[in-house]
Formats: sequence, structure tokens, C-alpha cells
Amino acid sequence: MAMMTRDEETSFVGRSAEIDLIGAAMGGSRLVTLTGPGGVGKTRLARRAASLAMPEGEDGLAWADLSPLRNPVLLSATVADALGLSDHTPRMPAAAICTWVGSREMLLVLDCCEHLLEECRSLTGNLLTACPRLRILATSRQPLKANGEAVVQIEPLATAHEALDLFADRAAATGNPLKDDTDRQLAITLCERLERLPLALELAAAQLRSMPLNELCARPQSVVDLPSFPAHTRPPRHAALRTTIGWSHELCTPLERLLWARLSFLPGSFDENTAWQVASGGPLSPRSTVQTLAALCDKSVIGQRAGTYRMLDAIREYGRMWLWEIGEEQAIASRHAEHVLAETRRAHHEWLSPLQRTWYRRIAFLHADIRLAADHLLATDLAAALEMLGHVTFYWVCSGYLYEARQYLEQATRLLHGSGQAAPWVQGLWSLGLTQTLQGEHETARTTASSCRQAAGAARDTDGLGRAAYLEGLLHLLQGRPLAAASVVESMDLAAAVPRPGRPTTATTLCRLLHVFALTGSGRLHQARHEALELRDICVALDEYWTRSYLDHQLALISVLEQRTQDAVRHARAALDAKEHIGDDFGIAMVMDLLAIALTDAGQEREAAYAFGAALRFWETVGHPQRGTPEMASLREECEQRLVRSLGERDYDQTREQTAVCDRRTLVLWGSRGGPFPQK
Repeated sequence: MAMMTRDEETSFVGRSAEIDLIGAAMGGSRLVTLTGPGGVGKTRLARRAASLAMPEGEDGLAWADLSPLRNPVLLSATVADALGLSDHTPRMPAAAICTWVGSREMLLVLDCCEHLLEECRSLTGNLLTACPRLRILATSRQPLKANGEAVVQIEPLATAHEALDLFADRAAATGNPLKDDTDRQLAITLCERLERLPLALELAAAQLRSMPLNELCARPQSVVDLPSFPAHTRPPRHAALRTTIGWSHELCTPLERLLWARLSFLPGSFDENTAWQVASGGPLSPRSTVQTLAALCDKSVIGQRAGTYRMLDAIREYGRMWLWEIGEEQAIASRHAEHVLAETRRAHHEWLSPLQRTWYRRIAFLHADIRLAADHLLATDLAAALEMLGHVTFYWVCSGYLYEARQYLEQATRLLHGSGQAAPWVQGLWSLGLTQTLQGEHETARTTASSCRQAAGAARDTDGLGRAAYLEGLLHLLQGRPLAAASVVESMDLAAAVPRPGRPTTATTLCRLLHVFALTGSGRLHQARHEALELRDICVALDEYWTRSYLDHQLALISVLEQRTQDAVRHARAALDAKEHIGDDFGIAMVMDLLAIALTDAGQEREAAYAFGAALRFWETVGHPQRGTPEMASLREECEQRLVRSLGERDYDQTREQTAVCDRRTLVLWGSRGGPFPQK
């Protein structure tokens, strides 16, 4: 019987015995590892088992794909990202995960652990000790060898009947169904030749798009093997990969094999632009690269979905061995890093533009590529590494990658210090200071901000001076010194940094935004509202969302302080609408608090309780009970006391807790649009 499961692109065929075995193992152990050779179907079985065992609630299941991760130091950060955490504390990610999961009932799937065995063993041990209701399902070609681990060995399909069912299902999907008993007998013979390995069967079925079954079965069984490796350098799992993929590799054309090898360098999903930028060259022109990519998709070597492409881990590993053997690994690594650096430059220059929303999505899509390029550039071109990291930091801190941004920036600035590379040095110092500020290490950040200002002054970098002023002012603001924050910004000649009316630079925009915050914090509300509306009009004309969202946040706060209730609600909802386009859990938490305060003032107590509950959900993801500018604390406390008096403590708590069953995107949409609270 073929069934579709969540996030699967093809039907699930057979494997009922394995599913029962996995279910029994999960019933007896909190750590279950599915092991077996590449291509045997571990990921598919894990996905199916997880869908059957998933606990209730949005936070019940988290899937961490570890196959793109090449830097083991970032394992915990990758898992935190899978859990939806955007931690804004200086804690290590593993500690943040333990705190957030706590006593929640959850299932965490760690997919493709074989290249991170020691790190996964350590992390799973810590998580299972600290989180009593957490269960972990892992896939790996080898056991983790962790305490309490139950290992389920996944074998090729057990019977010829199961193998035939899978092959027939995939053949039908290509438009070439098995027609009669002769076809079925040929297919059974082919399935046995391919050792009933699911990936091999799927690749073989895909060949039916270009040749009939009888011709496919008549092909010789020998494979185009990788050239001989010396015994001491032979890659582990070499034989398993040959069995799984070698026959299909032989059926590819030379150009298809070359593109397969080159694209295997990419760490995760990629698009057509990345494919031809990185993999074209020599016999592969940009046009033939696109055509050959389509051919590999037809043969199921590469999967395609919604305009993006991806290789399965075993297929990628086979290609990487060929890439190593033909001696192109370093050349492709350099081309990949050049491409990613060029993308981040564009993102940096187009941040204050109508393309801002697109770049937030694009930088998130390129996350694994940026990591890989950063690792390469840190070893080959430190200035380029720091430049790239500086370009993405403002995107990363909004998208939940604050910890790894700081880790990379600290490494790059430490290695590059004193090299005389002025522009990336100033940008890198500013970016590092920003991460330190957002993690609450204000004194460390102040030292970094001072170094940034000095470096920018020495380089006569006007943009760098503006960014340093923003950072210094932000630190004053967060420490309850709005007058000092305003003074820092007012000392800058903002007009000189505007190349033409209505087109401010990023640094100028940040300084003007900070000035609005400082004016509000020091009680100059009329001036703050005037400057906020003026800058907001510019942002609307530019179709820019990050600055606009914080301006609407400030306009909502100003309206609350001036007791203009409906304006406060309107601006808070507008801020959430802008946040929905770019993410930013920290900013969403701040705005949800303001919306709750405004709704309380408007007499909408139950809606206010929902908003406070939603705010709490987002504050938990960033690792703080509640934060923001200092004046918010007293407003929050006073409003919550009013709600408890109005609704009663039990009713208030129950109303607020209803947000726990809603996914976070639904909460943001409700906050931005109003209306009845979404019921599960």
C-alpha cells in the first residue's frame, strides 16, 4: 500500500515490519538510532515513524537535517535552529536548548549523524539528561554508541515482492507503468541485481524516462568504478556507495557525471543560478549546465521542488568522491565562495530597498552555503571572509543565527587583526559589536564599538562612523540612558550622509531610528512622533520593512504614552505586519507586548491576554523572560495587574495559555490583522 506522509514528495511503500520495529524501540528507549548503508531508506523511515509518534502541539516535533553541516562546532546551533530558537543570550546553544525544551514532551529527529558521531553522542547525552520528556530519533550509518541507545538496523527491502512494489510505484510515476507479467518478471530480476536497495531501485526506475525496461535490464551489471584508492586512503562506505549508485552513474553521460561531481560540493538545496555559477566551466557552458541539470533531475540523481534542487546524501557523497578524484575540489570550493560572497555583497547594498524582503528569504536559503564559504575563506582569504560575514550579520541576527554570527566574527577578527584591511575590518568590528550587544554583553560591546569608531575614523569611513554611532547609542539606550543615546546620534552630521533627498544610507537610517527611540525614552514625544512619521514615509516609499517595523513599534509606544489608544493598536498591528515579512522573533516579542498593552487600554482584556501569551512564546525563543527598552517593564507590569484584576488570575492564565497550541506564524498573523483568536 502506498501512502503519502508529511513533507514527502513520493509515496511511502511497504516497510510495515520496520515501522513496527522502530515503534517498539521508541516505546522502550528515549534514544533510537536507525542504522544502515547509504540509500537504504533511513531518512524516509524516520520521517514516517516520526509522523506516527509526533506529540501534540506545534513544538512537538523538530527535524534537524545534519547532512549540510560540515563544521561540527555548529551542531548545537543547527539543532537550536531546527527547534525554532533565536537565542539572544551569551549561553552556549546546548544550554539554551536544554532550558527551552525543559519538561516539554518532544520528539527531536537528528538526520544524517554519521559524520558527527562524537558530537551527536555528547549532545544527545546532555539533552536526554536535562529534558526528561524528550525523545530522540537519529539516523546514521553507524550507531552513536550513546548510553541507553536502541539501534534498529535497516536492511534493504526484505522480499522481492516489496522491492517490486517500490519499483512499480516509481515506474508508474515516470509515466512508464509495468504492463504485464513479462514486465514484472524483468523488474524482479532487476531488483535482485540491485540488491533490493531502495535508492538504487528509484534511480533505476527514473531511467525509464529515457529507455524501455527491457533495454535497461539488458545493460551490463558492471559499474564505472571510482579509480583505485590506496588501501589507507580508501573512503569508508566506498563499497556500499558503489552498490547503491554506481550502476546509475554508468548510465549517465560524461557531462552528466561531471555536473554531478561539481554539484555534489553544494551542502544543501540550491537553485539554478547557483548551479551554473558554481558548476559551469570547461565542457559545461552555462546553457549546457542548465540542460544537464534537467537531465539529472529526469534520472532522479537530483530532486527538484518549487524551483530548488537537492541531492540525497548518499548521491552527494558519491559525487564528492569523483570530485576529489578528478582534482577539482579546491577549484569548485573557490568558485562557490566567490559566488556566495557576490550574493552577500548584493544583499548588503540592497538592504535599504524594495528587495529587502527578498534578501531576507535569500540569505536564509543560502545559510548552509554561507557557512561553507566562510569556512573556506577563513582558510584562504581572511579579508573576504570578514567582508562576507559583515554583510550577512544584520540578516542573521534577525533570523536566529546570532550565536554562530558571533562565533565566526570573533574568529575572523582575531585572525585578521592588524592586517590593514580597512573596509572589512570596520564592518567586521561593527557586526561583532552588534552581536555582543544583542547577547547582553554591553561592556564588551562598548569596547568593540570604540574600536570600530577609531578604525572608521582612521579610514575616513563615513558609513563606518555612522554605524559606530548607532552601536554606541544603542548601548546607551539599552542601559537606560536615552539622553546619552540622543547625544551620540546628534553629534553626527546626518545630512552629509544623505546623497540625495529621500535616499538615506543604511547607517543614516539606523542613526535616525535610534534617535526616535532616544527621544521617546527621554519623554520628547511630539518630536519623536514627528521624526518617526517622517522616516516611516521614506521607508514606505522604499518598500522597506525592518526599519518601518521598529518605527511602528515606537509610534505604538508613543501613542500608549499619549493615551491615543486606537493609534497604539493600529501601529502595533502594522509593526507585526512588517515583521511577518522578515521574521525577527526578538522584535515580534517586543511588539506583542505593546499590542497587549494597547489592547488593555482599549478595554479588550481577553485579546490583550492572548497577546501577552503570544509575546511570552516569542520571548522564550530568544531566551529572555521579557526585554526591550527599560520603560517597557513598568508598562507591562501595570497592564498585567489590570488584566488579572479584570479577568481573574485563573481565567487570565488559561486565556494566555491558549497561545501554546498555535504556531508562531499564526500568532503573528492574528496580531497583525486582529479578529477572533484562532482556535486549534
